Order: sequence, then structure tokens, then C-alpha cells
Amino acid sequence: MRKPLVAALFALVITGAGVAPAVAAPAPAAASTSTSVSAVKADTKAAAPTLQAVSLAGTVALSNCSGSVIRFPNSADSDPALVLSNGHCLETGFPEPGEVIVDQASSRTFGLLNSAGTRVATLRAGKVAYSTMTDTDVTIYQLTSTYTTIKNSYGISALTVQDTHPTVGTAITVASGYWKRLYNCSIDGFAYRLKEGDWTWKDSIRYTSACNTIGGTSGSPVIDQATGKVVAVNNTGNEDGETCTVNNPCEVDASGNVTIHPGINYAEETYQIPACFTTGNKLNLSASGCTLPKP
Repeated sequence: MRKPLVAALFALVITGAGVAPAVAAPAPAAASTSTSVSAVKADTKAAAPTLQAVSLAGTVALSNCSGSVIRFPNSADSDPALVLSNGHCLETGFPEPGEVIVDQASSRTFGLLNSAGTRVATLRAGKVAYSTMTDTDVTIYQLTSTYTTIKNSYGISALTVQDTHPTVGTAITVASGYWKRLYNCSIDGFAYRLKEGDWTWKDSIRYTSACNTIGGTSGSPVIDQATGKVVAVNNTGNEDGETCTVNNPCEVDASGNVTIHPGINYAEETYQIPACFTTGNKLNLSASGCTLPKP
């Protein structure tokens, strides 16, 4: 998975070699070369006059990953805002296979970026609303600020999470707050199961090759260029051409056949998340239509 080198090595120390699912990022010192927005060349197939220019507005930088301020179609402006990142970006360590964390106290901070990638504020979590690496790879923080407060104070609106399944060929942007960098490509297809080390994810998005994401891009929102909505959260890629090992996820189809795509990167879909958050952005894993794993 996409984490900075220091965090990945620390995880290996505390969990043992072979069980820390992280793709090592460039050393943090290299961040000085990525302080402005840099759009990676898009797939020519993805270019179309109707597509929007996606920016870094609403993305956040974590200490070890990327993320974004999100809302759901039914969220109210007065609701506490939420931040989306990866399960493997959780500050307390990687959730174990089968582990689901809800309502865990947190005071983690996030650097809020504007469209130019300039840090305009520091936001703070009140708790981890939900985190898991089972079936998906997601952490959702509840902030101490509301959407209205963030908008009025900093002029930044939250990104809306799409509540329908994405489609093949969709032009997308992976927006990394950690590196202040944009990656443009399209959805190449879906992996029935994506297996990396001890973890397995369902119905993962496979990018076309132009989204050559690197360490530190973990947790970046994957944004549909036509709608501006979040359709997934960036999380991993096959780095060394190995099969089903840490940093080298493999695809497993419904018949159990295993394939790998060296150098290709992946994201976990987010369309299933809105059904699990009800009035006031409150998590309700028993809500109708909620399919996220439960504790």
C-alpha cells in the first residue's frame, strides 16, 4: 500500500516482516520537490472537452498519507465534516484482517489544501468513525468542524461521494494532498478480489497505466472528472511483479484464477459508504443498504 517509507518500516518492525501491507514511498525529504501542483500526463483516451479540471481543493495532507474532506448526498451543511483516507493510514496501525474499528477517539490533524495546493488550515479529528482493511481499505474520521465552518472560514467545500457504482472507461483524477500532485487516467476495469499479503478487498478499481501513483498517495480521493465526485480511494499497486505479496497485489477472479499487472495501481470503491451514514453524518452499520463490514 501507498505509505511513506518511515511509516512502512515502522509497521514492519511492530508487526513483523511480511504482514505490513504498504508500498514504500520516497523518503519524506523528497517532498521538497513536490510543493506545487503537478498534473501527470493523462491517457489520451480520457481527454474530452466535457471533462472538468479537477484541483486539490478539499484534499488534505496527513502525517503519512493523503485524504480528503468528504460529504454524502444527504449530508447537511451543519453536520460535522468527515475526512476519508485508507484503513492502512490509521494512526494506531493497520487493522487486522476481519477487524473493524468504530467510534475510536482521535485527535489527528489534517492540512487542508486549496485548489493551488496551498495549505490554508489545520483541521482536527474528534474520532475515527470507521476503519477497516477487510473487503475495502478505508478510514473515515469525524472532524470537530462542520462543513459550514470550513466553507465560511477557508472557502473550501467538501467533495461529494458518489453513491452509484463507477463504470469502466471513466476519466478520473487521483488527487494527492501529501504530495500536492494530480494523476489523470481512466478506470481500466475491476478486480473481483484483490489480494495483498493477509488482506483481501472486493471489487477494486484498476487504473490505466497513466496513474503511476507513488508512496504517500494512499488515501487520495479518486475523482470522476465529469462529475467532480469521489468514486474511490487510492490504496495500492503491484510494484515488483510478485504475486499476492505485500506491495504486490494480485487479482483473483470468481473461479479462483490469479493474475498480476506489474506496475499497475488500484483503488477501493466508495459508492457503498453513503448508505451507512444517516442523519447528522452518524454511522449506522445496520441502516438499510449498508454493506460495509461490521465489528
